Amino acid sequence: MRRRGSASIAANPVLIGAATTLVVIVAVFLAYNANNGLPFVPTYQLSVRVPNAANLVKGNEVRIGGARVGLVNEITPVRLPNGRYEAELGLKLQSSVKPLPVDSTVLIRPRSALGLKYVEITKGTSPRGWPDGSTLPLGRARPRPVEIDEVLNTFDARTRRASQENLLEFGNALAGRGADLNTFIREVNPLLQNLPPVMRNLSNPQTRLVPFFRALARSASIVAPVAQTQADLFANLDTTFAALSDVRGDIQRSITGGPPALTAAIRGFPVQRPFLANSEQLFRELRPGVHALRGTADDLADAFVVGTPALKRSVALNKRLSNTFKALQRFAQDPLTTLGVRDIRNLATILNPTIADLKPVQTVCNDITLWFRNVSSLLSEGDANGTWQRFIVVAAPSGPNNEGGPASTAANGPGADNFLHTNPLPNTPGGGRDNECEAGNEPWLPGRKVIGNVPGNQGTGHDVTKRDLGQ
Repeated sequence: MRRRGSASIAANPVLIGAATTLVVIVAVFLAYNANNGLPFVPTYQLSVRVPNAANLVKGNEVRIGGARVGLVNEITPVRLPNGRYEAELGLKLQSSVKPLPVDSTVLIRPRSALGLKYVEITKGTSPRGWPDGSTLPLGRARPRPVEIDEVLNTFDARTRRASQENLLEFGNALAGRGADLNTFIREVNPLLQNLPPVMRNLSNPQTRLVPFFRALARSASIVAPVAQTQADLFANLDTTFAALSDVRGDIQRSITGGPPALTAAIRGFPVQRPFLANSEQLFRELRPGVHALRGTADDLADAFVVGTPALKRSVALNKRLSNTFKALQRFAQDPLTTLGVRDIRNLATILNPTIADLKPVQTVCNDITLWFRNVSSLLSEGDANGTWQRFIVVAAPSGPNNEGGPASTAANGPGADNFLHTNPLPNTPGGGRDNECEAGNEPWLPGRKVIGNVPGNQGTGHDVTKRDLGQ
């Protein structure tokens, strides 16, 4: 019975035709939907925002590392709040890709020069992944590459003519210069060997090369208003260099001799630096004196004219003074000289406060000069009774306890001229005291005994000596 049933199905042409038609329909359906993925196969759905989906069509491949992992299922324009548009790509990926790391990036790349495109995914390393149905933001899309047609479109008529001129001029420039090119190629090898550290320094963020070019851009924008002035400058420079062409041989020799001169300067300037620093200090210190000598410039010129012969004759004097200077040198090198100089310095240090205190006594009150004058007059001048020293003793006032002899107390009368007036420490300037020349300026207070300073400031008036009159 089985054999008879099987033979009846195989022998039935209607059943065989129906089965064949069903197989063909399924094959056509699968072929038609092949670009959209096989039916009943699980997929991983993602959406991606890209700046532009130009030349990308539905059904384009999605690749990872060059291997096809899915296709573009949908392309939808998305309007942004600012009025611009983006493209949102619906991707149907194989489930083996799931989950795609969140730091993965998307790039639309050309598949051929005919304009075909595909979506390339560069997988990231994040442990977190995008869940099914997620939308990758625009930040995950990399800038679109330059298309071949965009490159070809740059070669318009003007560019082609300029390229032809460049080829012609470069050809003329390189013609007959094979030996120079060989020399250049030979010499460029050391340059390339030394170039990597330079490039590393330039690429280092600490070099701040990017802010440098930004500053250059700002500088260019600042000088843009004076572009015509700069153009005139170059035109004037052309005139200048045209004038210098007559002396180009001298300029060439100057440039040829420049490197040896610079080498000598590199060796010599560090040695000359102390001398130059001392010279600069000398001229700075000479500036006030030279400024003061401006009014005597003519006299100085005459002095130089007159002094030149004398300076020539001073050579013989210098030779005769050599023994003197040698003696001074021996004196300076004597250890006892050092001790003496040290003692003089200590003496000056000790006397400095005293001299500083005595200075205003002389410069304001002339007390020291007047003291020596008065002492000299006291011992050498007088009248018929004798010198002033003797007359003081003879002409002492009368009365008890007068100043002519021993007394039991200070003179206190009874006569108006028999009162003691003594001021052992008269007020003098200096030491923070007021300027006052009290000695010799105290007023006489009749009928009163005065011991010490009188009341009030007596001023700075004083007698004038012959030396003062001479000045």
